[in-house]
Amino acid sequence: MAEEITNGVSLRKKLLRAERRKTFEALGLIAPLFFLMFVFFFVPIALMLYRSIDNTQMKETLPLTAQVIQNWSGTDLPDEEVYAAMAADMKVAHEERSLAKVGRRLNFDLVGYYSLLSKSGRKLDQIQGPPYKEALIELDKKWGDKRYWTVLERGLKDITPLYLLAALDLKFDDDNQITRVPEEEAIYVSIISRTVYISLSITIISLIIGFPVAYFMAISKPRTRNLLMIMLLLVFWTSLLVRTLSWILVLQNNGMVNGFLMTTGMISQPLELVFNRIGVYIAMTHVLLPFMVLPLYSVMRSISSDYVRAATSLGAKPITAFIRVYLPQTLPGIGAGALMVFIQALGYYITPALVGGPRDQMVSYFVAFFVNERVNWSMASALGVTLLVLTGSLYLIFGRRVNIANMKLG
Repeated sequence: MAEEITNGVSLRKKLLRAERRKTFEALGLIAPLFFLMFVFFFVPIALMLYRSIDNTQMKETLPLTAQVIQNWSGTDLPDEEVYAAMAADMKVAHEERSLAKVGRRLNFDLVGYYSLLSKSGRKLDQIQGPPYKEALIELDKKWGDKRYWTVLERGLKDITPLYLLAALDLKFDDDNQITRVPEEEAIYVSIISRTVYISLSITIISLIIGFPVAYFMAISKPRTRNLLMIMLLLVFWTSLLVRTLSWILVLQNNGMVNGFLMTTGMISQPLELVFNRIGVYIAMTHVLLPFMVLPLYSVMRSISSDYVRAATSLGAKPITAFIRVYLPQTLPGIGAGALMVFIQALGYYITPALVGGPRDQMVSYFVAFFVNERVNWSMASALGVTLLVLTGSLYLIFGRRVNIANMKLG
């Protein structure tokens, strides 16, 4: 009896050991994938999130001022100690040529700070010694304006929401309260709205074109289906830049489209089809259409035609059977395709930049502008964060409406 129990316990241990070994083997197989996702996906996103609120470079340039200004009440002008620390920091930063970086950062919060620091840095040699408060104010009256010290105190914190607020057309006022920027300066909310509008329009156009294409592919014979699939996948075999430039040649005033329309007498003068919103719609739809067709086609192939025939045999008209029986079964494909097209359209840069006009540029254009032209990585990251939050929110909302997870691939 004891031997049976011993054998039973031993067998149980062997089974548990075998299950653990299989678990470790499975984890070992997926570990490289998780590692790659962590390094190339999660880490860059985390760095972007941190960069949008990072403000540590200010303390590195003005360390003495950052230390003493913490005791400032903020009601009146700072005392002599803060002015002396600022003079010492500016002298060192001017010699190391790092004062301009601080000026650009503070000028983003209050216009005029860059010129103030540049002027003060050049004329610091005129200040022989204390009292520094009177000397700096005599050097430039702005040092006697409390607003500049409020901005400086706010800018010397390790973390700042300044760029995230700017991405939403918000700012800090003179009392450190969050308020909206003047209407003539508010641009980013309209840019984000334009990006969403263009992306949504591209999604709808792709759905209108892609649904009948996917349906025809699903009901066609294998030879016709394969030919259509090859034609659809040709988009992926050509560079995005080449495709965009090709559309410029086709849609320009003396291009193929206008040439055909004028030859046939349909128009008397060329249509403006490029460097405007129309060109953006055409070029982006051409690029993103396969991402709508393929999910739809995968779902439609798994839908049996018996359902529609059964509804028709029970007295439903063909159009009624299609709308009430066939169409609801394609919702997972519609949801997956719409989500793929919409999310990719949100981040498009090359096509709107080349084919669109100044009023057709999307958020990605301004991200590139702040990176390449202004070298303002924090503002570029803040705009990227707004796109990330917007994309994630829409995904959650859309995912609740359409059960994308049940989409069958066939």
